[in-house]
Amino acid sequence: MTQTYALLLRGINVGGHRKVPMPELRSVLEGLGHQDVRTHLQSGNAVFTTGPGADPEALTGALEEAIEDRFGFRVDCLVRDADYLASVVEDCPFPAAALDGKQLHALYLSGRADPERFAAIDRAAFAPEDFALGDRVVYLYVPEGLGGSRLSDVLTRPKTVKGLVVTARNWNTVVKLVEMTRGA
Repeated sequence: MTQTYALLLRGINVGGHRKVPMPELRSVLEGLGHQDVRTHLQSGNAVFTTGPGADPEALTGALEEAIEDRFGFRVDCLVRDADYLASVVEDCPFPAAALDGKQLHALYLSGRADPERFAAIDRAAFAPEDFALGDRVVYLYVPEGLGGSRLSDVLTRPKTVKGLVVTARNWNTVVKLVEMTRGA
C-alpha cells in the first residue's frame, strides 16, 4: 500500500532566480525512490507516492537535502498528504465555488496556525481583504488578487510567522493538488 503526498516548494522560479526545472525536480523525487511523480506548473508543486508509514517531516528533510544537493541552494519545502489537502478544501470558510481562483489563497504553514500569532492584525484596516485560520493553513481572501495585497504582506512577515515556513497557493492550485493526490 502506498501513500500519496504533495510537495510544496517555497520561493522557486520567481523572477529568474532559484531555478528548479520541473523535469529535474521529478528526477530528484524519483532518485529518492518515490513513484508516480508528477508536477504542476513551474512554481514548485509535485505529487508522488511512497511506501506506507512514511513520515511527512522525514520526507521534508530528505527532500530539502536532495534539492540542495542537486541545485546548490536550500529550498524550504512542505509535504502534505492527500487527506490533509482535501481537508483544506472542505474546511474553507470562504465561498470558494463563488470566487475566482486568484481571489482565494491557502497559505500553508509548517506548523500550527496559532491564533495568538495573528491576534494583533487589525482585520478592518484591510477590508475587504480577510483571512481565516485553519490548523496549518491560513485562508486568504483578496478580491483584487494577491499582487497588490497588503494583508498578504502582514500575514507572511517574519514577525508574524517567526519560525515557520510559509508558502502560498491560489485556490485553483489548491483544488488541482487535491485532484492530483486523489488520482483524478
